Amino acid sequence: RFSRTPSEHQFEFGGLIGALGISIGLPNFDIVELWNGIKPLRYYLGNRELWTVYCLWYGILAVLDVILPGRVMKGVQLRDGSKLSYKINGIAMSTTLVLVLAIRWKLTDGQLPELQYLYENHVSLCIISILFSFFLATEKILALGGNSGNIIYDWFIGRELNPRLGPLDIKMFSELRPGMLLWLLINLSCLHHHYLKTGKINDALVLVNFLQGFYIFDGVLNEEGVLTMMDITTDGFGFMLAFGDLSLVPFTYSLQARYLSVSPVELGWVKVVGILAIMFLGFHIFHSANKQKSEFRQGKLENLKSIQTKRGTKLLCDGWWAKSQHINYFGDWLISLSWCLATWFQTPLTYYYSLYFATLLLHRQQRDEHKCRLKYGENWEEYERKVPYKIIPYVY
Repeated sequence: RFSRTPSEHQFEFGGLIGALGISIGLPNFDIVELWNGIKPLRYYLGNRELWTVYCLWYGILAVLDVILPGRVMKGVQLRDGSKLSYKINGIAMSTTLVLVLAIRWKLTDGQLPELQYLYENHVSLCIISILFSFFLATEKILALGGNSGNIIYDWFIGRELNPRLGPLDIKMFSELRPGMLLWLLINLSCLHHHYLKTGKINDALVLVNFLQGFYIFDGVLNEEGVLTMMDITTDGFGFMLAFGDLSLVPFTYSLQARYLSVSPVELGWVKVVGILAIMFLGFHIFHSANKQKSEFRQGKLENLKSIQTKRGTKLLCDGWWAKSQHINYFGDWLISLSWCLATWFQTPLTYYYSLYFATLLLHRQQRDEHKCRLKYGENWEEYERKVPYKIIPYVY
């Protein structure tokens, strides 16, 4: 029988200790202050200018998300049998942002003071976004894993599955708008800063802006794809997702552009073509595999081999999905590697993202494997015999 307040006692991220360590350790201002001379926490808590700028960014995007035109789609069925409606308006949102940037470029004669402010206040705005994530991660349907009875762990994992403010779905909005689009603007601010400083265009900076901009717009323009992702269907909206969406994505995924703005690399066309080839190979694997699985679920590819489960569903084990259980993860990781290669081999620092992403994908694969083993039982064992590789064919 359906329960609106399910209890799930399989702790993730090391349970309470891991959740507490990540929540406090990642934004530990005392330690960071020793490294970078960051101001005391009270400075950021009371800085009206920084809070105004960030809240305006989040708030204006939220308003645009509600009022801009788009089509309405239903999400997956929830545990109570209902399906939530989502407005899909990534095209309108992207077009609006590009138009605003073009108009501001024209009006400011290319100076774009907004991008200069973003570049100069990068660290301060990062800390504000972390604090904003803390405040946003507060307590309808509870997420499995977010009702353990431990208030700190539940706050980290997320108790509320589908937090909404009127027509605004806060979780999906945070996943695709303020963090992703701020990442784009940070990258542009780095390219803009280098141009204003030197009067030259750097090929590596242009390349990383193109690679990551392509990825960002692909995500925003094809946002309906997230409706079936674990983040939306299963995970509660707690500090884990809020911090990841609003802080980790824009301020660490832009590390390559930030590095190149202070230590530029001249790649040359041979390296540029090679990096582009890796990126588009990953993109092809990622999208082809996801499209194949989507069409299979819609009953369009009945010729592909699959395993009929006792639950009445099928496990695809043909085409791309005969190569590994998560072949799309491999494609996604190749994309991440291409971004890091744009800085070439000057420092291991810029390879943080690819290493972090590999760790994230491994953790996600293990979470998924655990849930599928419980869900499908002996059918999953049969599936593992037919598709033995987890992510990278013939390797892992």
